Amino acid sequence: MNIRNRLLKLVLAILIPAFVSATVAVWYVYDKQRVEQGERMAEAAHVMSLLIDKDLQTIEGTLRALATSPALDQPTLAQFHQQAASLPLKPNSTIVLSDLDGIRTLNTRVPFGADLPRTASAVHAYRQQAGARATVITDLFFAPIGKRHDFAVQVPVIRDGQVRQYLAMGVGAGNLQPLLMNTQLPAGWVGVIIDRRGTVIARTQHADRFVGKTVGEALLARILARQKTGIHFGVTLDGVHTAGYFTRSDTSGWTVVLNVPLAELRRPAVNAAIFLAAILVLVLGVVLAVAQRYAKRTAAPIEALLLAAQRMARGETVAHTPFGLMETDAVGLALSNASAEIARNKRELEGRVRDAVTSAERAQRALLQGQKLEALGRLTGGIAHDFNNVLQTLSAAVQLLQRTSDPQRLAWIAATCQKAIDRAAALTAQMRSFGRVQEVNLELVDLNRVVATVSPLLTSALPDSITLDIAIDQAVYPVRIDVLQFEMALLNLLINARDAIGASGKVRLSIANAAPGAPLDTLAAADFVRVRVADDGSGMSADVLARATEPFFTTKGPGSGSGLGLSQAYGFAEQSQGLLHIDSVPGHGTTVTIYLPRAEAPSARAAAPPAAMAQRDAPAPVRCSVLFVDDDALIREMMVPALSERGYRVRVATSGDDAVAALETGTAFDVVLSDIVMPGAVDGIALARIVRARFPATAVVLASGYTDKRIDLDAVRALAKPYSVDDAAAAIDAAWREQPAVR
Repeated sequence: MNIRNRLLKLVLAILIPAFVSATVAVWYVYDKQRVEQGERMAEAAHVMSLLIDKDLQTIEGTLRALATSPALDQPTLAQFHQQAASLPLKPNSTIVLSDLDGIRTLNTRVPFGADLPRTASAVHAYRQQAGARATVITDLFFAPIGKRHDFAVQVPVIRDGQVRQYLAMGVGAGNLQPLLMNTQLPAGWVGVIIDRRGTVIARTQHADRFVGKTVGEALLARILARQKTGIHFGVTLDGVHTAGYFTRSDTSGWTVVLNVPLAELRRPAVNAAIFLAAILVLVLGVVLAVAQRYAKRTAAPIEALLLAAQRMARGETVAHTPFGLMETDAVGLALSNASAEIARNKRELEGRVRDAVTSAERAQRALLQGQKLEALGRLTGGIAHDFNNVLQTLSAAVQLLQRTSDPQRLAWIAATCQKAIDRAAALTAQMRSFGRVQEVNLELVDLNRVVATVSPLLTSALPDSITLDIAIDQAVYPVRIDVLQFEMALLNLLINARDAIGASGKVRLSIANAAPGAPLDTLAAADFVRVRVADDGSGMSADVLARATEPFFTTKGPGSGSGLGLSQAYGFAEQSQGLLHIDSVPGHGTTVTIYLPRAEAPSARAAAPPAAMAQRDAPAPVRCSVLFVDDDALIREMMVPALSERGYRVRVATSGDDAVAALETGTAFDVVLSDIVMPGAVDGIALARIVRARFPATAVVLASGYTDKRIDLDAVRALAKPYSVDDAAAAIDAAWREQPAVR
């Protein structure tokens, strides 16, 4: 906030409380006046009620005097009719004589002797409620003879202490209008007389429209509740919002209401508010104009200092210009000196930063190089160690083969060589998984069945002191994976959990569906299957967790582990186009989660049984022609005779280009068995696509020990090197039998 606004806020901080105080004072005066006015209005309504009571008491006195007339004791009432008719009554008034049952016997409104209604009069119901000797004042009713709105006052005629008859005076409602009009209410104010049922008897305005009408529900409720006095805020029958001051009569029970328009009540406050607002605007305008002028003169030096500071921020040197204001001149001089000092320090700092950055980059490069060399040393050392063991076994076996001719000993040596080869194959499989190599034995599988098959192996990998809890959702998505690598990954994770737990504990294997979200944001699939292995072991520190998936990295002692367990699981997740995530806290266990993408639909290759199963279930080998394609001469020298001994007609090609040329000569081959990684323009996958497109009658089997390409072809079987002759024969036979019958 700039200084101008601060000065304006200071002015407002002084003016606004003053005007708020003035407003409170005006409101206080208005409220006092409103209370006093309410008291005056209530008193006026009470006076009007007393006037009505006096008028009703006058009528009652007239009736009681008339009730003592001797003419009522005559056999005929002709003389009483003449006497009553000659009384100076109010306009539209009549004298009615009734018997004890309320039947009219005389009415001065009709000639004497005329027939009268033989029904009880309107007053009789009120008489039954009031008692035989009380004076009765009725509510407004419509007189059937006079055809107008009347009310009646009735007294008993008593002779010898007994009530003989009832004498009543029916009075037109219009006789009460003068009482209201004589009050001379201000224009807009409305006086109303309301009976006990809420019916309007008289009204100072529009009496012809509203006499006989019932008041609004809110006011009616207060009248029926017999409230003595009060004030009612509402809307009159002619739609005006008013404050109604009301008083209930003790004599008649009627209510007198004095309605004052709310606009009239609020006019003093509104006028005061308008006047106060006008004064506020005028004073505020003058003060703001003066404050603005003063603020402008005060803010100019400060704005100049701001510009100087901005120039300093851009690295410029600032010159001092005096303004004649002591405080701003002191700040300006300090800014000028500081700008010169900052420029000098900036030059020195830039030189130091350049030197520091150069040193840091040099150190970073050296650190990265050292880490690479360390990882490479562990990798090559681990590979050399394990493969030297395999080579040592094979070397000893070859030497024994040269010195023995015993068939049993030869068979034992061959079996030992096969075990060494299987060990080397397992090692290369782990290395390929770590290297994110896409394995060729991909199958569309249901993990429920896979885990059910491998669960005995998993259970046996743990001692009895460690509990294995397996929980798998029944509706888990299908996935496309290498089943062998998946089983190996589970086994490696359980072995790591076993070593981390030690004496006793619990391992939980859970498989469930998972939707996209962290940490899966970098993957393209829409749905995933979550495979989670959690243990309550010792956990991993941050340093160990950062290197947990590196090959041959292990915290176990010599001879206790190869360091390829987590790296194999990591490689399996990557080759399955998924993700491996590790959560671990020292002392609280480790959770390893593998996310596998959901497989959309099965393919012919995924639905086909593995080679080993095909070998078990296959019938006797059939004799077919095979084009064997491999760039390795040693493999060709061993596999061609082996396949020929099995009865296959084998032709050799040394590359994909040679294989295409052999196919184009017109020679028909039943099966092409090809390596994937080969020199030239056509590798194994490209060759398979050419065969599927141009030679549909020929089946394809692909084999590889390493590839970074994904085999995504239907009806193409796969072999992983090293493979046995039996595996190759089983794959050839199964592929040839499953090939569409287009031969």
